Amino acid sequence: MKRLSLTAAVLLVVTFSLAPFLWSVLTSIKTATELRSIPPTYVPHTATLTNYSDIFNRQPFARYMLNSLIVGAGSTALALAAGALAAYALTRLRLRAAGTIEKGLLLFSLFPAAVLIVPLFALARTFGLINSFLGLILVHAALNLPFAIWMLSSFFREFPTELEEAARVDGFSRLQILTRIVLPISAPAIGATAILVFIFSWNEFVISNLFLSGHKVTVPVAISRLSGASAYEIPWGQISAAVVLTTLPVVAAVLAFQRWIISGLTAGAVKG
Repeated sequence: MKRLSLTAAVLLVVTFSLAPFLWSVLTSIKTATELRSIPPTYVPHTATLTNYSDIFNRQPFARYMLNSLIVGAGSTALALAAGALAAYALTRLRLRAAGTIEKGLLLFSLFPAAVLIVPLFALARTFGLINSFLGLILVHAALNLPFAIWMLSSFFREFPTELEEAARVDGFSRLQILTRIVLPISAPAIGATAILVFIFSWNEFVISNLFLSGHKVTVPVAISRLSGASAYEIPWGQISAAVVLTTLPVVAAVLAFQRWIISGLTAGAVKG
């Protein structure tokens, strides 16, 4: 009975979580007539892929997805590189203020991005980084850096120091130990951190909308600017198709690396 109740509860939670995405999928394959029908149809009577072709024919949507990929991959790589160095320093160099630094990083991560928009925009304009991928990559990396440090430091603390001590006897430097020993063995934690950081950058809207314009916008910004044949028409079919297309890469990445994500998130949770 308990197992049945648990199964029912899990199915209920999964259904509730997948309902919005499923609704987007069904909406994306509806015809224009069904989209305007009252009462609405939940399952389309006639499936069509017109909405998917329209978002590519009416605007360079493939370019927007490439823009998001560039920003996401760049910010993820930068956040991981800086986060790994910082996390290793905090866990190995026995800094007196290590605890204070980590608490400060966590406190910084609690601030919403909207609070930082004005100073970030001012800095980007000063250095000529407005409407530049590099500017947005730097901002996303900076916002994700506290999370990356927190994730990696929790794993590095549980890393066996015997391997590092043996490497130091062989003449390895701190940087060589990090790049040749610690990071390869820490692949699950790095993979989990990379996926979560990439998802944040892929879905981020507020700062991306402010920093980029024209054909350089990312996918969330492009979706918000979809318009119908008239100013008073909302192209729900195209919006749903765009949502499905931009969600599938994230879902595929999570499914492909789910073992790394689970092991990475649980790494350092318990000792032993």
